[in-house]
Amino acid sequence: MTKSDLADRLLASGAVSTKAEAHDIVEAVFAAMKDALASGEDVKLSRFGNFVVRDKVARLGRNPQTGEEITLDGRRVVRFRGSQVMKTSLEKG
Repeated sequence: MTKSDLADRLLASGAVSTKAEAHDIVEAVFAAMKDALASGEDVKLSRFGNFVVRDKVARLGRNPQTGEEITLDGRRVVRFRGSQVMKTSLEKG
């Protein structure tokens, strides 16, 4: 599913009257989520799941072509954990 698909479903639900308005809402929601995650905040969506920013520490890695050891820098990653409600609905499938 793409952002465009989300906008189409929002339009089909009757929540908005134009496709442009639906696209603007979807873009605004994702922009707000991105800004919150970039500032280190968690994003919690009730009955869906949590997006959490985690810091990974620097570690020793290996170049697979040469076998040379290299240091991989620390970085921030986003992890998603689905809610129990979503997991249950996926199991019922």
